[in-house]
Amino acid sequence: MSNSISRAIFLAAILAVRLSAQDHSAQAQGAAAHHDMPGMSMPDSAKTDTTSDQGKNGPPEGEDAAAQSMSSMDHHHMDMGAHMKMTQLHDRKPGDEARAAKVADTARQVAEKYTDYHTALNDGFKIFLPDVPQKQYHFTNYRYAAEAAFGFNPEHPTSLLYEKQDAGYKLVGVMYTAPKRLTEDDLDQRIPLSVAQWHEHVNYCAPPASLTREEKRAQMLGPQAKFGLRGSIAAQEACDAAGGTFRPVIFNWMVHLYPFEKTPEAIWSAERQHDHND
Repeated sequence: MSNSISRAIFLAAILAVRLSAQDHSAQAQGAAAHHDMPGMSMPDSAKTDTTSDQGKNGPPEGEDAAAQSMSSMDHHHMDMGAHMKMTQLHDRKPGDEARAAKVADTARQVAEKYTDYHTALNDGFKIFLPDVPQKQYHFTNYRYAAEAAFGFNPEHPTSLLYEKQDAGYKLVGVMYTAPKRLTEDDLDQRIPLSVAQWHEHVNYCAPPASLTREEKRAQMLGPQAKFGLRGSIAAQEACDAAGGTFRPVIFNWMVHLYPFEKTPEAIWSAERQHDHND
């Protein structure tokens, strides 16, 4: 019986990894569009949006529609644009600072191991869209991503965050993920929400499958983008009218931290977490 259970858990983890890979491929559309990445070459798997429980932002055209879309967001969250939502800071509870500091210390130890990005590659981290210019490159470990679907291990960040340099990459942070099904209370158990703010990507409209790759790029990356995480469409009705596929939430919960910084505010900076998508 124990062998059957272990096999079932293993198969579930493998499935989570595969779904996570699909989510990351779909993110090539949204993340690239939001970063305004020139020369974007979308993988075939990014042509249609996929969602999963495992996993790193305008509204419909017109100011009235934009205001309506923004105001419809859950008031328990911090609005960071029509396509990104962050948890609001909670009241501080006894022990929160110590718990958060322990996570940051562990993240720092992990980060020190991977200051040389070659070590990360050798340990199974994969560069997401290496040929696309980005502010921060996610080196993702899909085994850790699958593990994060079942629990939180600060020694196993889903992604390492690097900035591109002439000689390679400079490590600046790490990213943890959590299933999008989790509540804020669940997230608080992983990292105190009085210190950290998790984010999720919302109101995503994938372009119609009938468009060519070039047309999709123009509609997601161009100055008049309609689709993706930079598009003007941020509501179900507008997405349906444009022939797209609407997803209220895509990917999982994510939180960035910058363990080499000196203060808790800098380590858990919500502004920097959001700014990497600008």
